[in-house]
Amino acid sequence: MKKINLAVVGATGMVGRTFLKVLEEKKLPIENFYVFASARSAGSTLTFMGKAYTVIELTETSFKEHQVDIALFSAGGSTSEKFAPIAAESGCIVIDNSSAWRMDPNVPLVVPEVNPEAIKNHKGIIANPNCSTIQAVVALKPLYEYYGIKRIVYTTFQAVSGAGMGGWNDLEEGLQGHAPKKFPHPIANNCLPHIDVFLDNGYTKEEMKMVEETRKIFSDQSLRITSTTVRVPVFNSHSESINVELNKPFEINELKDVLAKGDGIVIQDDVANNVYPLAINATDHDEVFVGRIRRDESIDNGVNMWVVADNIRKGAASNAVQIAEWIIAHMM
Repeated sequence: MKKINLAVVGATGMVGRTFLKVLEEKKLPIENFYVFASARSAGSTLTFMGKAYTVIELTETSFKEHQVDIALFSAGGSTSEKFAPIAAESGCIVIDNSSAWRMDPNVPLVVPEVNPEAIKNHKGIIANPNCSTIQAVVALKPLYEYYGIKRIVYTTFQAVSGAGMGGWNDLEEGLQGHAPKKFPHPIANNCLPHIDVFLDNGYTKEEMKMVEETRKIFSDQSLRITSTTVRVPVFNSHSESINVELNKPFEINELKDVLAKGDGIVIQDDVANNVYPLAINATDHDEVFVGRIRRDESIDNGVNMWVVADNIRKGAASNAVQIAEWIIAHMM
C-alpha cells in the first residue's frame, strides 16, 4: 500500500485530538505527518505515534510546500471555507468535519458504511456529515436497501461533547451549581430542545441538517423526514429514537436479521435481560449500536429502534479516518 503525506488541521480541539487517537489505532500508511493550526498555536508540540511534532502555521502555501496527499480538517467552518479549496488546488484531498461543504452539490457527503462510492466523485473536498446523521444512516442503510423507506421521524438525545469543550464545561460546572456559558439554559439536570440556531420554519439548524443530509447521503429527495434534536446532560455519545415507515411489509425477526448484517452495526436487543444500547457503553467505540427494535403498531410497515454511537469517534473522527482508508485502498 502506498505511503501518504497526511496533515491534520485543528488537532488541539476535541475532535482533532480524537483524530490523532484514531489514526494511531488504525495505523494508516503515513510517510510524513503534519499538524497545521493558526499562528497562535504554531510552534507548540504534540505527540503522535510516540514522536513529537511541531505545530505549523496554516498558510495558503502549506499544502503545496509539504506535498500533502490527504488533510483531515477540524478547525471550524470559516477555516474550511478558506483553506479547503486552496488545499484541493494543490492536489490534496480534504476530508472536512465542519458543516461548510456538506450541502454543496459538488462535494460528496460520505459515510463509508452507506455510500462509499460517492468518494469517487470528489473534486478535492469530501464532507463528513453531522454526527447525529452519521449514526442514523448507518442504522437505516440495511432497511433502505431491503425494504425501502417512505418516512423517518428522528428524535435525538445528544451529548454535550457535540458542542465542544464549551458544552462539556457547562455540564461539568453546572453540576457544581455554576451558570451556563455555552448554552442558553442550564444543561445539568435538564434537557434543551434546542441545538444550533432556530430557523424561520420553527426547526433548528441541527434538525434540518439531519433532514437534508439524510436525503443527500441516500441520493433520495423523495424521503419524508422530520426531526427533533435535544441536548441532554450526558457527556458523550448520542442516543436517537428513530421511527421508520417502510415501503414493504416485514416480519420483525427477519428485519432484525437484516439489521444485524448491516455494516458497522451491533445489535443489542434483549429486553428480557435489560440489554439495549447505552451511551456509556458506546463511548470509545466506532460501531453503531441498535436495539429496542419493535413494530410501530400505529401504522402499516412501521418500526421503532434506539440507536446509540460515540459522536466524537464515529460521529466525527473515525468516520473521517475511514474515508481516508477507503481513498488509500481504492484511489492511490
